[in-house]
Amino acid sequence: MNQTYFITQIEEVIKEYEAIDFQGRSVEQKVKTVITKAKAAVARITGLSSEYYKDTISTLESTRIHSSSIGSQVIGILRALKSDLEKGYLKSLNQLIQADIFSDYLEMAEHLLENGFKDPAAVLIGSTLENHIRELSRRNNLDIVTIKSNGDIIAKSADTMNQGLAKAGIYSSGYQKQITAWFGLRNAAAHGKYSEYSESQIKLMLEGVRQFILHIN
Repeated sequence: MNQTYFITQIEEVIKEYEAIDFQGRSVEQKVKTVITKAKAAVARITGLSSEYYKDTISTLESTRIHSSSIGSQVIGILRALKSDLEKGYLKSLNQLIQADIFSDYLEMAEHLLENGFKDPAAVLIGSTLENHIRELSRRNNLDIVTIKSNGDIIAKSADTMNQGLAKAGIYSSGYQKQITAWFGLRNAAAHGKYSEYSESQIKLMLEGVRQFILHIN
C-alpha cells in the first residue's frame, strides 16, 4: 500500500472542509460535497467492509444530526484513518490478518476436498482468491469501488479488479487468464452447475491459487 498516496487524498478532503465558510452562502451544498468526497476516500482506501467505512455510513444515517455536525464527525473519522496510515497500523494489521485468513480458508478447502466435497471447496477457494485480488488492488492504489454519478458506492467485481491489476502490470496477462478461469469454476459451483467441472480441476485450482497468493502479494 502506498501510504503517501492515500494520506495526500485525505489531506485534500480535510483542507477543503476546513476552508468552508460556515457563515457564508451555499454552506449546506459545500458540506455535502466534502462529505461525498470523504466517503469515497474511505471506501477507496479501506474497502466497504472496514470499520472506518461502517462508521462513516452510520454517521451519515444519523439524520437527526445537523449537516455541519455530520461533516465534522465524518472528517473526524478521516483524521483517525490518516493517523493510522501515518503510523503504519493499517498496513501491518491488514496484511497480517489477510495472510492468516487466506491460509485458514485454503486449509478448510483442502479438508473439504479430502472428504469429497468439491463444490463448497470451489466456492471457498474462489472467495479467497477474490479477497486477495481486492487486497492487491488496494495495496497498489487501484480503486476497489466504483462511485456513481449520484454518489452511490459499489464494490468492483472480481473480473474488473483482475483486469485492472493485469493492465497495471502487477501480474502477467497469463495470470489474468488463469484467474478468470478460476473465477469461472467458482461461479459454476456457486450457481449449482456441479457437472461442469471435476474434483481434479478443483484440486488444481487449490494448488494454483495457493501458489499465486504466495508469489503475488
